[in-house]
Amino acid sequence: MTNKEIGKYGEEIAKEFLIKNKFKILECNFHYSKMAEIDIIAVKNNILHFVEVKTRSSNTFGTPLEAINKRKLSSIFSCANFYLQQNKNKFDKFQIDAIGITLNKDNPPEIQFLENISL
Repeated sequence: MTNKEIGKYGEEIAKEFLIKNKFKILECNFHYSKMAEIDIIAVKNNILHFVEVKTRSSNTFGTPLEAINKRKLSSIFSCANFYLQQNKNKFDKFQIDAIGITLNKDNPPEIQFLENISL
């Protein structure tokens, strides 16, 4: 599996996880520019969730969530602000979340969910 295929597979796992946890998926792979993208935009209890998904085939080089650095978070915040300006819907509030997925050959994927992260 290529890194791109692993990433897409991880996003599918993340969507299933969110749906099972009562989130409604609004958008996937929302682009603000070539450099800014939000993997999943979802809503639950009238709170808008901008979700970054990181998938790794192992933790050899660190966990998936460790790959979300300050620069990446800044990009997500910019993209989220653009989405909010363009979106006519009203939400009580919004937050940035992260889902880390570690794939295991013989076991189900390990999923870590961090809610309301910030810089």
